[in-house]
Amino acid sequence: MPTEPLSLKEIEDRLAELPGWSLDGDRIIRSYRLGSHFAATAFVVHIAQIQEELNHHSDLTLGYDTVTLAVHTHDAGGAVTRKDFELATRVEASAAGHGAT
Repeated sequence: MPTEPLSLKEIEDRLAELPGWSLDGDRIIRSYRLGSHFAATAFVVHIAQIQEELNHHSDLTLGYDTVTLAVHTHDAGGAVTRKDFELATRVEASAAGHGAT
């Protein structure tokens, strides 16, 4: 069963509950800064685990001490859906444990 796209109002309301996340075109995005490349890499591995658990994957970019996620739902034609916010919420909840800001 395909996931339904969220309206712009629904996206804005949900983003208000996720500081640091924003809408960029057809995706929600967030960048995190960590204390080292190793810390950033460990955070990427944790995000990959979350994505596997949810069976929902983002575009994930690892920089020296940064991690950036860009999320949308391919099953919904590339629109933003509740699945994207579920992933964003799980990642956000794990960020502090990695020292990500």
